[in-house]
Amino acid sequence: EVQLVESGGGLVQAGGSLRLACTASGFTANDYAIAWFRQAPGKEREGVAAISRSDGRTYYTDTVKGRFTISIDAAKNTVFLHINSLKPEDTAVYYCATEWRLPGSPLTAATMNPEFYGSWGQGTRVTVSS
Repeated sequence: EVQLVESGGGLVQAGGSLRLACTASGFTANDYAIAWFRQAPGKEREGVAAISRSDGRTYYTDTVKGRFTISIDAAKNTVFLHINSLKPEDTAVYYCATEWRLPGSPLTAATMNPEFYGSWGQGTRVTVSS
């Protein structure tokens, strides 16, 4: 079973930047999708970005394109989420999740469905003050 640990959350002023990290262990399949989700108080969990562990291809939800960047350090089994120009509405608990996938298959909007993922981290809280 893959285990995930998020870090990097905190209190940030609007307009600032943050880098979240998700460190994984226990990979066994040839490829995995690793995604970031967020859940704001009173709202459903929302997928924001995903990356393929094998080839680094990415997918972003339209609402975060241009401000969020997902990247991977495969040697360290760590996925990063860089968030720029933070807004109060980015306040949420951010989770990373992973599931095996067919190598070379595209990342699509379906990748942002939380039901696709079987392994989840505990989350890291991001609070953006105005």
